[in-house]
Amino acid sequence: MLAAVLLRMIPESYRLSEAHGRPELAVGTLLLLGYSFVHAAEHVLVGHFHFGRGNHTSNWVEPVVAPRAPGASPPRFFDGVTIGSGFLVRPELGILVAIAIFLHKVPEGFTVASIMTAAGRSPRDAGMSAVWLGVATLVGVGTIAHWPGMDRFALPFSAGAALYVAAPISSRP
Repeated sequence: MLAAVLLRMIPESYRLSEAHGRPELAVGTLLLLGYSFVHAAEHVLVGHFHFGRGNHTSNWVEPVVAPRAPGASPPRFFDGVTIGSGFLVRPELGILVAIAIFLHKVPEGFTVASIMTAAGRSPRDAGMSAVWLGVATLVGVGTIAHWPGMDRFALPFSAGAALYVAAPISSRP
């Protein structure tokens, strides 16, 4: 996913910017905004959570479960926007991005379901939490499909969001 962002999505964003006479600064700004949006969604908009016992004296899994599913929805929505904008720009780019995101989603779905199961939720609830991530992605694809002129803005913004998701940052949960 990181390679798709760095080697295909960002260069394609600059190409789109040049084709529409937009300054290159707009691409960098949109990348930063996308990255910052996902960071804010995971750390500010959703209540705090962390792995391990930390300051919690009760079961460590419960603080993680409740906020995790809603917190994962904005980045997953932008996964869909990324796929959709990739297809609007070039079908080859859309296929590449879809494969990269799919390869990221499979272990992510298992992780979310495992956390839910470890928290004592039912297998049905665990499965539905994983399905919710896929639904959020499909909503993102549908949203960008209805605004085809937005691809020049959506591609760099969602590339920033995907960069946050794909980048190995040790301070992230």
